[in-house]
Amino acid sequence: MTAQKVDIAYNAEPTPARFHASEAFVRGIMGPIGSGKSVACTLEMFSKAMQQEPFNGVRASRWAAVRNTYPELKSTTIKTFEDWFPAEICKINWAPPITGRLKMPLPDGTRIEMEVLFLALDQPKDVKKLLSLELTGCWLNEVREIPKQILDGATGRVARYPAKRRGGPTWSGVIMDTNPPDDDHWYYRLAEEEKPDQWAFFQQPPALLEIEDSGVYVPNPDAENVINQPIGYNYWLRQTGGKDKDWIEVYIMGRYGSIFDGKPVYSEFNDTIHVAKDELEVYNGLPIYLGWDYGLTPACVAGQLSPHGQLRILKEWCTDDMAIREFARDIVKPDLTNLFPGMTIFSVGDPAGKTRSETEQTSCMQILAEEKIPTEEADTNEPIARTDAVRFYMKGMSREGGPAFIISPECKTLRRGFNGGYKYERVQIVGEERFKEQPAKNKFSHPHDALQYLCVRLRHGMKSSKPGPRQVKRRSAAGWT
Repeated sequence: MTAQKVDIAYNAEPTPARFHASEAFVRGIMGPIGSGKSVACTLEMFSKAMQQEPFNGVRASRWAAVRNTYPELKSTTIKTFEDWFPAEICKINWAPPITGRLKMPLPDGTRIEMEVLFLALDQPKDVKKLLSLELTGCWLNEVREIPKQILDGATGRVARYPAKRRGGPTWSGVIMDTNPPDDDHWYYRLAEEEKPDQWAFFQQPPALLEIEDSGVYVPNPDAENVINQPIGYNYWLRQTGGKDKDWIEVYIMGRYGSIFDGKPVYSEFNDTIHVAKDELEVYNGLPIYLGWDYGLTPACVAGQLSPHGQLRILKEWCTDDMAIREFARDIVKPDLTNLFPGMTIFSVGDPAGKTRSETEQTSCMQILAEEKIPTEEADTNEPIARTDAVRFYMKGMSREGGPAFIISPECKTLRRGFNGGYKYERVQIVGEERFKEQPAKNKFSHPHDALQYLCVRLRHGMKSSKPGPRQVKRRSAAGWT
């Protein structure tokens, strides 16, 4: 392309080429760092601007280019755009909202008029920034850092420019790029599980290949964008030094995974030892133990002690923004009925659960009792005692020689928490590595708190006020009693 004496040459690699060829309403492209994902989205906006049917000789389109924070919007998203569309073609107006306007004649006598609004939308509340926009399309840059509500808002603001009286948009939709998120991210769910109609997802090949799980990496002949890297494959090869395998898996191999900053609460955890290969067997005739964490993000964990003394975590239930009554009634109880029919259930929770809510004038433990899950309070809420109770099992061996603690692979949130999501956050002190004394409160902390109450209960036994045999929760023909 030549315009105003500026030459731009773009040759799409195989995956971006398929991305460009798609007419899907929502399209995502995922791959390693340096693989040209952002460039593909930048050029896709321009491609669709050229394909817009002209009205009175003008091919008009309006885009929003979204990043999660303003510094990254300025240093990455806009920088990538300017690399391909410098000021000679598209001058950026930095007054809010940051806007680029590209006006360019085409050989057929028509004219492109493409407007790009650059926005930082890193919180669900920022959706309101989209609500007044009339867009042709939207580019979400690095979507693993963008809340799902932003995508939802964007899909409702496209197909609104140009107006119908000016011919309407020839194509409209949302494009997005990302380094791989973990497999509980909304991108994974949509791309790998739900796969909505008129949505398409494209994954680039790894930049490098590992030789037989040896930690030695070599160039992948199918890697993309190598030709545009000034030092070629060395761009990725040099980055493998000093990195852990999880980082390499995500950023170099382009695979789903989690990267956490901070200090894991349980350094004793070993994923290959403490996570079962398959779903764990339930021992009929032995009790099921429940641990509860309350609040607006309640969580529950179910475990069982095997005949050999192994603590087996069978199931986790996690939610967000749900009252404890609905959580117990609609989420946990149906699974208890289906997974553990007729089995004895012991239930223990956060001692704070005996305190009455100011709004409902009833406590979480009273609510669980009303829902036929009588629950006692744990002996302690002291953090060290709780984590030590988990470590007691994690560091031990069962009587048959295996680990004394194992979790089902179905317990994905617990597992990610053990692998770094449940952590002590780093304290920002120059020249010194220090961490906070209490674990961070996040989506991983809630099931881990529930697990700790369960382990405290098993370590210290029932309190003197424990229910008698007639009070133990069982399943009868009439349901849970």
